[in-house]
Amino acid sequence: MVDDVTRYPLTGRFLMGRTRHAMREREKELLESSITEVAEYDRSHLVLVRGELAERSTLLIEGYMLRTIEEHGRRYIVGFHVPGDFVDLHAYALKRLDHDIVTLGPAKVGIVPHERIGHIHENEPHLSRLFWFSTLLDAAIQRQWTLKLEQLKASRRVAHRFSEVWRRLEMVGLARSNGFRTPLNQTDLADMCGTTSIHMNRALSELRREDVVEFRRGLVIARDRSRLESFGDFNPDYLYGGGPLGVQHELDGTD
Repeated sequence: MVDDVTRYPLTGRFLMGRTRHAMREREKELLESSITEVAEYDRSHLVLVRGELAERSTLLIEGYMLRTIEEHGRRYIVGFHVPGDFVDLHAYALKRLDHDIVTLGPAKVGIVPHERIGHIHENEPHLSRLFWFSTLLDAAIQRQWTLKLEQLKASRRVAHRFSEVWRRLEMVGLARSNGFRTPLNQTDLADMCGTTSIHMNRALSELRREDVVEFRRGLVIARDRSRLESFGDFNPDYLYGGGPLGVQHELDGTD
């Protein structure tokens, strides 16, 4: 049996592990054909600038992307995206974002013009609802980041971020059994966790010393995944991939 990533190489990971089962084949074909351009970057690239008029949205095919905000001379990472994420779908409604969209290292992205998204909203209410689910999922992740920023010290925050990224990669078939690899560096982690590079260095040292997780040149390795998740107070329910918040057949219904 041919899997979705093979059949739909540009969009096959969209909502994988969550509500892709609710997508009809016609909707999968429509989404795949909605990508009018594929852009490949061999290094970090600014895709959309804060305040710039947006006439298209970006679906991440390979690599990683960030949402970032520059304020008072410092960068803050306020969102992290893995393959299959419709990164700036909400730009269709907002037209101008309050943050930048940037690739993290090499990446391949699919471009969907807003006129095509508009056609889907007007003519494909079921697929439009799944788009809405995608943007609401981003909001759920953002709420969890905010919560853990308030609750946890730096070492536990980074353990939570590692646990989340690992689970998200697993949902789209890209995780390893003992961790994952990204272009993230220590500065990126500090910007993701609301701390400084110096404090992040101490946090990573603590995680390594306590045998929770090791971070080497973007490679995250954990011998005991449950220990990592416990240390980071990570509960994956908010990712809507299972558990009490997992979507079963609630979105399979007729329009």
